[in-house]
Amino acid sequence: MTRFVIAPQWQGSPAARAMLLIDGAEAIAGDLPRARSTRVDVPLEAGEALGTGVARLSALTRTHSAIADALAVHDEPVVVVGGDCGVAVPAIGHAASRHENLAVVWFDAHGDLNSPETSPSGAYAGMALRAVLGHGELALGADAIPPSRVVLAGARELDDGEAEFAAASGVGALTVDDLAVADALADAVAATGATAVYVHVDLDVLDPSGMTGLTGPVPFGVEVAVLTAAIRRLRESVPLVGASIAGFAPVTPAAAVDDLAAILRIVGAVA
Repeated sequence: MTRFVIAPQWQGSPAARAMLLIDGAEAIAGDLPRARSTRVDVPLEAGEALGTGVARLSALTRTHSAIADALAVHDEPVVVVGGDCGVAVPAIGHAASRHENLAVVWFDAHGDLNSPETSPSGAYAGMALRAVLGHGELALGADAIPPSRVVLAGARELDDGEAEFAAASGVGALTVDDLAVADALADAVAATGATAVYVHVDLDVLDPSGMTGLTGPVPFGVEVAVLTAAIRRLRESVPLVGASIAGFAPVTPAAAVDDLAAILRIVGAVA
């Protein structure tokens, strides 16, 4: 039975309204089974870079450790609800430590493939997938995922450094149009040879016409029905052993209600 870990981390986001990610995580948590949900304490302070190129690293390190601790007591699949995309890194590490041949599907409008040297903002969320691959601060070590088992899906706004790294590393990619093909995602993961999969969803992968509470909306995104269908088809071909959902920043409680129906459909697809 799926468990949920609520981690309203905001310090990894580059957005001016990053602290609204706290409200977004809590809004989603309010519709999840309380008995199967664990909340992670996130520092209130912004944190310091500690001499690195990662903004607010001290706070991020504390939350990273707290998420890892919360996950360590669970063997069943866990869905981590953020917060920014950085919450996925310890969750993927947890899944990879239990499933040797793990693939990662990363749904995001952005690449999240920056390093501290290439990032224009210093925001860890923009480096999160790079950390999953074993590079940069708070990167996975022995549990890092090789690029050949990563599929970046729905990305349509990459920085120059991200695009160069993606091309050189061999990270797999599916466009928004690719995802509309029923078996495209399942086939892409099958081609990696993985025997288990982790799915991360940054809600900005969605088209902003159907989701208002996004910190970094990018036009021409994926429709909710297409996203959930792709995930469900993927689950028919390979076990889904963990997931995360990030990037919900509603400006008002009323706006949160308007978006929650779509978000809960995504929760249902991964849980």
